[in-house]
Amino acid sequence: MTLITLLATIVAMLGLGIAAGYYLRYLHALSKKSSIEITNKQRLLEAEARAIKIQEKAEEKAAAIELEAKTERKVLEEKLNQKETRLEKREELLDGRQIDADSQKEALQNKIDEVKSIKARLDERKNELDVKLETIAGVTAEEAYDKIVSKIKTERAEDLNARLQKIELFNNEQIEAKATNILLSAIHRIGNVMPTSVMTSHLEIPSDDLKGKVIGKEGRNVRAFERATGVDVLIDETPGYIVLSSFDPIRREIARVAMEALLKDGRIQPAKIEEAVDAARKDVAQIVRKMGEKAAYDANVPNLHPDLVTILGRLHFRTSYGQNVLWHSVEMAHMAAIIAEEVGADVAVARAGALLHDIGKTVSHEVAGTHVEIGIRILQKYGVGEQIILAMRAHHEEYPYETPESLIVQVADSISGSRPGARRDSIENYIKRLTDLEAIATTLHGVEKAFAIAAGREIRVIVNPTDMTEFETHTLARTIATTIETQLRYPGEIKVHVIRETRVVSYAR
Repeated sequence: MTLITLLATIVAMLGLGIAAGYYLRYLHALSKKSSIEITNKQRLLEAEARAIKIQEKAEEKAAAIELEAKTERKVLEEKLNQKETRLEKREELLDGRQIDADSQKEALQNKIDEVKSIKARLDERKNELDVKLETIAGVTAEEAYDKIVSKIKTERAEDLNARLQKIELFNNEQIEAKATNILLSAIHRIGNVMPTSVMTSHLEIPSDDLKGKVIGKEGRNVRAFERATGVDVLIDETPGYIVLSSFDPIRREIARVAMEALLKDGRIQPAKIEEAVDAARKDVAQIVRKMGEKAAYDANVPNLHPDLVTILGRLHFRTSYGQNVLWHSVEMAHMAAIIAEEVGADVAVARAGALLHDIGKTVSHEVAGTHVEIGIRILQKYGVGEQIILAMRAHHEEYPYETPESLIVQVADSISGSRPGARRDSIENYIKRLTDLEAIATTLHGVEKAFAIAAGREIRVIVNPTDMTEFETHTLARTIATTIETQLRYPGEIKVHVIRETRVVSYAR
């Protein structure tokens, strides 16, 4: 019994414990639920408070924006009102001006009508007076004019002729002065070229022993060289030089280049001579082409045929009375351009005509005819313009002057060929002539110094004023001129300029 009671008691107690546990669990769940609800309510209240604050801030910001917008609107309205006021005032001003302009136009038109009316009355009155005057005089206006002109012609014919002659003389002097200025400007702006005037080339050698190598055994080498080049080789007792002589400057240059190469190589024999001459021909051909290109560039004559440029370059080795023909042509081109620009002619045609005027001299010793005729054929072959041919062919007056450029080319040729120092036999002779010119003056009594200037075209003599009077200077000038005429040979004329100057120096202390 006791055991059963004990078990029952235990079971009852277990059931009671379980019930109590469930009840406690239930109570815990209820408390937890209440805590969550309280937390949620607190969060809800906080959220509502924040929302209220945000709303209040938004309302404040909206009020500020609205106030700012109202202020800006008010400012804009004031500006618009001001502009409308200004526009209204401007319209009123323009309306007033328009009214004034209309009234002035009407007044001006009235004045024009009045002037026309007065002019019509004056014309009518003038016609009436002319009729009355013709009736009183018994002649018409035309007859009276003819009589007056005839009377003036009769009375003033001599005076008019004198005035016309004076005007004509004045115009001629002006034309001569202008022409002189143009020519002097052309001469002064172009530098003088100092050409070499030789028909030989002097080749310097380092040792006279090489002369034997050049001659060769029994003259074999020198004969082979002369046959290959067509140039005479002159070997004499002059130390340090071999002379190459030929009338053809191209051949002479080929021989010079070939001889320099042989002397540098040291092996001089017939086979080597032929190789050196062939190489020299190629080198000289390149030099000829380059000189032609340089001349065309310097003269500013573009678009020439390449073969014509090469032919032009051959003039570099041609001289005329000691003047290098190529650079004489370039100098002429510059002078012709200056003159053409001054007188209003075609500058390009004048340049080209001057540059190509002596082109025929390149083959004048190979082809029959004058160098002008040969030049015309060359230019026609390479399609040079007809105006350029007309400009170049009259420079020796073989053909008539058909264009202004032909006259300009002829004048430039004369200037370049006859200017002081352009053409001379040799520099030594030129210097000797100047020395002799100064010596003639310095040997006379009273002469302190004498200077030959302007390439020997003028001598300036300074005399001592204590040894010679003013009148004696005239006699001295005539004496010097007469002595020069009898003792010297020179082209053109020489100006004798005698200067007598007194200088007094004193000192203030």
